[in-house]
Amino acid sequence: MLQVNFIRQNKERVINGLKVRNYSEEALSVIDKILEADDKRKITQTELDSNLAESNKLSKEIGGLFKQGKQAEATEMKAQVASLKIKNKALQESLAQIKTTLEENLLSVPNIPHPSVPAGNTEDDNEIYKAWEHDLPVLDDEALPHWELASKYNIFDLELGVKITGAGFPLYRNQGAKLQRALINFFLDEASAAGYEEIQPPLMVNADSARATGQLPDKEGQMYHITKDELYLIPTAEVPVTNIFRNVILQDNEFPIKLTGYTPCFRREAGSYGAHVRGLNRVHQFDKVEIVQIARPEKSYEVLETMLKHVGGLLDKLELPYRILRLCGGDLGFTSALTFDFEVYSAAQKRWLEVSSVSNFETYQSNRLKVRFKEDGKMHLAHTLNGSALALARIVAALLENNQTPEGIKIPKALQPYTKFEMIA
Repeated sequence: MLQVNFIRQNKERVINGLKVRNYSEEALSVIDKILEADDKRKITQTELDSNLAESNKLSKEIGGLFKQGKQAEATEMKAQVASLKIKNKALQESLAQIKTTLEENLLSVPNIPHPSVPAGNTEDDNEIYKAWEHDLPVLDDEALPHWELASKYNIFDLELGVKITGAGFPLYRNQGAKLQRALINFFLDEASAAGYEEIQPPLMVNADSARATGQLPDKEGQMYHITKDELYLIPTAEVPVTNIFRNVILQDNEFPIKLTGYTPCFRREAGSYGAHVRGLNRVHQFDKVEIVQIARPEKSYEVLETMLKHVGGLLDKLELPYRILRLCGGDLGFTSALTFDFEVYSAAQKRWLEVSSVSNFETYQSNRLKVRFKEDGKMHLAHTLNGSALALARIVAALLENNQTPEGIKIPKALQPYTKFEMIA
């Protein structure tokens, strides 16, 4: 979340940033509420500290007065101390309420967009950062969408997924299951070669972890919640992997911190209908390899560029046409300062499918996480970044559709050492 001092010192910038996110004038009033609450906190804290100091001073003097036989004065001071204790209890309760209100308001404010983020309301306003400069694949009239290819070649089964669990939980089988495993291993090996440490994290997190990376309270409705144990199924490996460094003070020689992890991901996305969400286009459980970096603030945008190149390199090796979008304010994630989405072209559906988001959160997550480093005798917040490298469901959809032939579905050369077969037939 944003720091109060940052909001106070950069109020105009914060308000302008929220306007880029399409905040109304009414919604912008939260900024004044935060500053007013912080003013009340300071005044109340100062009064409480003064009263406590006075109470301690009087308490020490009472003993001396009794020893000197000054019973009346001592009794009067005891009454003053008792009165101060009543006032202090009320001040402490008031301070606790002010702090709660302040934190609730701070948690409701998203990150401030980077100056390069374009204004806009929806995904239609996103900016093409890097276009695909070659011809897009064109299939013949007999080409099938991936959900029909799945049935034809016995790659995955949506109906069995519904039987076992429900809609949005595909069951992969035969060469489809092997393709999933091959992609996961390929992505992990590529991340390891790029210097990322592989992590295998828990698939459930507690509320503190979910709050620290920004899933709570913003995305509570999208997460699967195990109420009996107060745990949440992870929507991405970003959550457990980044939380490794919660409440950690980093040493300078630890930078850059580069982590990668494969996990299944679980998301309770709102249901909708139509070809754009058929098959693997939108599912509640999918596999993903995530890359996470924790960087010094002055290096974080250089780091972001290296992460973009890493994801682009994966798509090049998979021989998939792709483009990169810079998300507009209205489409930007709650915790992100700047996000780039990668989309691959689905030749059978003749549309672009999002397969990765790469984001810089600057200090928004690290302020919640308390990920800090010491420099010149002062504590500073690190910057956190992450990206999908890659999400499998739509990658599989594009691979199946774009590589279909009358003989079967070709496997890209870079993937063949992992699948151990050249064709799904």
